[in-house]
Amino acid sequence: MKHNKVLTILKFCCEKNGKIRNIRDGFEDALILAVKNDIPEVIEQITRFFPLWILNRDDRRTLYQLSISNRCEKSYNFLVYEKTYHKDLHHHENHFFEDEDKNLLYVAAKLVPDDKLNKVTGAALQMQRELQWFKEISKIVPPRQMKSRNRENDTPMMVFKKEHRDLRQKGEDWMKQTAGSYIITAAALIIIMVFLAIITVPGGNNGETGRAIHKDKLSFMIYCYSVWISFFTSNTSLLLFLSLLTERYADEDFLKRLPKRLIFGLVTLFMSVTTMVIAYSASFYIMSVFEHEELVSWHLVPICLITSLPIASFVTLQLPLLVDLISSTYGRGIFGNQRELRKTT
Repeated sequence: MKHNKVLTILKFCCEKNGKIRNIRDGFEDALILAVKNDIPEVIEQITRFFPLWILNRDDRRTLYQLSISNRCEKSYNFLVYEKTYHKDLHHHENHFFEDEDKNLLYVAAKLVPDDKLNKVTGAALQMQRELQWFKEISKIVPPRQMKSRNRENDTPMMVFKKEHRDLRQKGEDWMKQTAGSYIITAAALIIIMVFLAIITVPGGNNGETGRAIHKDKLSFMIYCYSVWISFFTSNTSLLLFLSLLTERYADEDFLKRLPKRLIFGLVTLFMSVTTMVIAYSASFYIMSVFEHEELVSWHLVPICLITSLPIASFVTLQLPLLVDLISSTYGRGIFGNQRELRKTT
């Protein structure tokens, strides 16, 4: 409600005072602050009455450069996708790209301050977000700008790698530490436990045929399939986490390759934990409850409750990381015409 009132007051001021010089100067400052603080509604109101101000500058930087250097995706999306950016870009191409200070790719290649970087949790996801910004800017500039050279004879990608060297190392350390903890505390232990469950048949074997006594029972089938799924998913998870320890960790790998492996590793680990718990619950049911049908209803409730505890714990502790990885890697992204995206959702 307060936000709408402020926009209404701003619109009224623009309509009444647009031709007064000192007021216009105040609006120019407000426009620059709106870009820096990522408030596209204010940018829209001001540029509606003063459309040429979209080419204004603050300390030699255009509004486009301000939105990129401050990683303000809302301001950037409005300026690029909801205004006539491409027309301005080609009309003022020499103006924008004549040197390093005005080349948008070099602006995107610079590492942002910590307060902007820490909006994303985890060094690996921070590196991914920086790469997403660089790839996005590379789509809207002429192709020849990717090969341009600055005063140090560096291309934009070379500047990006230099600026993000420390962040890339932090991302690598974070990935390896995360993968290592899952290998030791989860995947390897699960493989051992499931292997023991495979060679130990609940209820025993028939002395004459050697087959399981309860082989025709539903609970035994649930046990068998759960053990089978848990064993193979835990091995798959282990291999995925091991691959993260031996990966080359190039800058570009943080965009898709590394997050995808971590996502699939976490998903298969979750499947392994879930099916392992189900298998051990089925085994307990077979050995302790199956022969006493009158106790089934009394035992099923605590079995289900206890079974849900490790699954719920795993989901509670690991789901936020998994959601962040999936949304950042496979989500609709932070770039594009957000107004059109809102209409389609």
